[in-house]
Amino acid sequence: MKDLSLLYLSRQDVETVGLDLPTIIELLEKAFRNKGEGSVELPPKPGIHTRPNAFIHAMPAYIPALHSAGIKWVSGYPDNPQRGLPYISGLIILNDEENGLPYAVMDCTWITAYRTGAASAVSAKYLARPDSKTLGIIGCGVQGRTHTEAMTTLFPIERVYAYDILPAAQEKFISEMGAKFPDLEFIPTRHPKEVVTQSEIVLTAGPILKNPTPTIEKDWLQPGAFATAVDFDSYWKGEALQQMDKFTTDDLAQMEYYRTLGYFKDTPQPYADLGEIVVGKKPGRESPSERCMAMNLGLALDDMAIAPTIYQRAVEMGLGVRLPL
Repeated sequence: MKDLSLLYLSRQDVETVGLDLPTIIELLEKAFRNKGEGSVELPPKPGIHTRPNAFIHAMPAYIPALHSAGIKWVSGYPDNPQRGLPYISGLIILNDEENGLPYAVMDCTWITAYRTGAASAVSAKYLARPDSKTLGIIGCGVQGRTHTEAMTTLFPIERVYAYDILPAAQEKFISEMGAKFPDLEFIPTRHPKEVVTQSEIVLTAGPILKNPTPTIEKDWLQPGAFATAVDFDSYWKGEALQQMDKFTTDDLAQMEYYRTLGYFKDTPQPYADLGEIVVGKKPGRESPSERCMAMNLGLALDDMAIAPTIYQRAVEMGLGVRLPL
């Protein structure tokens, strides 16, 4: 037997690699094109739930076009920020597609944050108006930040309307993001309606709830606008979702799996999944007046699309710790 080992990359290592958003978006679009062609293995993610509204999920995927095979073991605990802990935490394991041996283990926190924003950006590329200049953020945490970065990568954003149930989080978001993007105007709001009615692209990023009490009503989203919900239907009333001209998700099978668990009680059936749109099996936006939404659930596909590139660049940079198997 050869001396076998794997490379461990800490959260700091992954952040040091600092993979840029245009590259992340490009890798995700390639992965979703592979998915639309039917050559990706992506079983619905099983999970365990040790506390109400908390989860620990196993997320495997294989993307032949990117030679990427592996799994993410990830948790989401809504009460963690009050404990000084991250809401999302976990690990990604990459396996060699030729022999199955694990060759890397890396922290998933940074990857989860940025791949989620990038997946929404891929959806927006096909479903939002390309001249969209106003962005609305509901939930000024990690996803509010990464989505702002991702959407400004693809769209000529000029103004960002921000709301958070915690005023301090909203103030911090506007202060930090205003410093990072001095050419953008960041506007605080007092209610989600102000965000939704004034924005051409809307993000909702609160905690994922099995039995939500949604806020966003019918007619708030303006004709021609695009919305992306990374918190499932936690913010959107059924009447508002039914109003969408095109309602999409990132994986149809996974949404059906969640329905069997009691989620999405008032959520319509999707028109298409993102892979079908990227590969051209179903059209994206077809008119300037369509209301479009992507309710992406978060796929292992997203993580496996970028983890091998992070590994390769970490090796080139001499990062990480080599551990024996």
